[in-house]
Amino acid sequence: MINNKSQMNSKEFLKKYSAFILLVIMLIVNAIITPNFFALNTFSLMLTQICPVILTAMGMTMVISTGGIDISVGAVMALAAALSTRFVNFEGKASIIMLAVGLLAAIILSSASGLVSGFMVGKLKVQPMVVTLGLMIGVRGLALVATSSKTVYISQAQGELYKLLGNYKIAGLLPIQIIPIILSIALVYFILNKTVLGRRIQAVGDNVNSARLAGINVTAVIIFVYMASAFLASAAGIFSVAKIGNINPNDVGLLAELDAIAAVVIGGTKMSGGRGRVFGTVIGAFIMSIISMAVNTNNIPYEYAQIVKAIIIVVAVYIQSDRKK
Repeated sequence: MINNKSQMNSKEFLKKYSAFILLVIMLIVNAIITPNFFALNTFSLMLTQICPVILTAMGMTMVISTGGIDISVGAVMALAAALSTRFVNFEGKASIIMLAVGLLAAIILSSASGLVSGFMVGKLKVQPMVVTLGLMIGVRGLALVATSSKTVYISQAQGELYKLLGNYKIAGLLPIQIIPIILSIALVYFILNKTVLGRRIQAVGDNVNSARLAGINVTAVIIFVYMASAFLASAAGIFSVAKIGNINPNDVGLLAELDAIAAVVIGGTKMSGGRGRVFGTVIGAFIMSIISMAVNTNNIPYEYAQIVKAIIIVVAVYIQSDRKK
């Protein structure tokens, strides 16, 4: 009996703190093997790289909380990036208003994919994996069409203004990406933990049939989370292309869905749905980014990063699972 209780306590401890423990281990390892890992420039670089991961992972947290999944986020990033370059690459004087209109149009059009996936999952009851797999292929195709399957560079005066979203530093120190990072975390945390909508999202993830019997509009909830996921993925695409100054529709957002899902799972949100752990997702996103940074900085082939990430995901799912003997 004492043995069983001890095992239960150990499992609960791992469930609660495994992400934090892994983050500490990653920090210690990188302090040893990665030169200048704790330097301010390294932290600044990490924030620019982690921005798309956190944005997509915040949306993924809401989707997975309902028991769904969205593997189209990488393609949505590519579409938003492709549309935004088309909308801002025009001759003439740079204008913040015109830039904002162009970027907003790109985000709205790209977010429409979330309406499609949410409707098909919530109303038509098609499996989320099947729906978002189809959208992943189709939306990536739209990005290729929008760029004529070529690399498009951000140019003209308006384009130079656009690039500030990727390269501007607040007070000369903090990259501008810190703003969308903080806003997305705060917004998703507020929705999931402080609103009726958040309780409904959790209820749908806990038991969709019970949620319907309780009078919750399950379809509306599911449409909302998939649209939110697409919206945040669109924003991630815009910040990604602003950083590099061009968009290759085959590369932008490639495998972004894997990092997003990994961050959510590592952070403690169950794949079966239920309570979304926002700060756990943030820790998971940092772990994913630290792994990528470590292999790049130490000239290790990126394939090894993929292997490490895959192992971490499998272990995280195992730890979070509720096994019955």
